[in-house]
Amino acid sequence: MVGDTEIILPAPETKGKISVEEAISRRSSVRDYRDEPISLEQLSQLLWAAQGITHGDSLRAAPSAGATYPLELFVLAGSVEGLKSGVYRYDVSSHSLHLHLEEDHRHELTDMSSFHQDFIAQVPLDIVICAVYERTTDLYGERGVRYVHMDTGHAAENIALQAVALGLDTVMVGAFDDDSVIKVLRLPDDIKPLYIIPIGKRK
Repeated sequence: MVGDTEIILPAPETKGKISVEEAISRRSSVRDYRDEPISLEQLSQLLWAAQGITHGDSLRAAPSAGATYPLELFVLAGSVEGLKSGVYRYDVSSHSLHLHLEEDHRHELTDMSSFHQDFIAQVPLDIVICAVYERTTDLYGERGVRYVHMDTGHAAENIALQAVALGLDTVMVGAFDDDSVIKVLRLPDDIKPLYIIPIGKRK
């Protein structure tokens, strides 16, 4: 793991070019993508939509039970303009990326998915939504597990709609071997992967 390299992301926009209604109507699951990079500005916007700070100094774009914010986002970048290939961890407080692992690991992530979903490696980047369950279960007990999964859905839908607004496409992947993804991403013991979201432009 690297951990010391920080990339400050461009400031997110708060006014888009299409309506929420249009984004909803155009959203669909896409599994065939162009070999075309996306910009650092687009990645910044996607991460902000998922977990960026929108109110005060801590309240975020997606709701969270008790504002416990259990989610952690990891970016597997393969073809992002201005960003070296690698695995990055999103830092919400500074709206920045920290290099977590060097080199492109998208193909390894594909191998860990059920049904060998090749588009995971085909897209310019994948966002992996992970969670630290204890942040929520320490407050809500066992029911907090349900709340963590709700949080994941909120963030994932924000990513999907923001992608549409940026002229991009997504598909939600929940079929993968947890332990293998943990190994590929070298996640700490308390961080569990919940969703893989490939993002790019459809063919």
